Amino acid sequence: MPGSPSADPDFVPPSLGRRFGALIIDWVLCLLVANFFGDPLRDGWPPVLVLILEYGFFVGLFAQTPGMWMTRVRCVSYADGGRIGVIRGLLRGALLCLVVPALIMDDRRRGLHDRLVGSVVVTAVPVNRPAAGA
Repeated sequence: MPGSPSADPDFVPPSLGRRFGALIIDWVLCLLVANFFGDPLRDGWPPVLVLILEYGFFVGLFAQTPGMWMTRVRCVSYADGGRIGVIRGLLRGALLCLVVPALIMDDRRRGLHDRLVGSVVVTAVPVNRPAAGA
């Protein structure tokens, strides 16, 4: 497990492009899933609800949504670099849906939604896999 991003003086946050790309991928997935609950073009709430639930589940338990996995970023606890848990993931997702908190960032690109739940988006470190036949 990586160390605490709060204690790392060399911490470099991922680009806003990668973060926005992850959000776009997740939003498209939410639109597809929301079709099971209602018409996302007519009703605005199904995709928003799905996004909040996606963040609670994936970020809370795995530190990555499918979009984050594809763009190689993770959302971890700012204090210790671990997972943030389902409740904080749900709260982060709900705050992200308000949009404005995500636009108010500090020097480590932590939006207000990240600061309120104690999280930070970091670059995902590739997992070293053993060579075939080893």
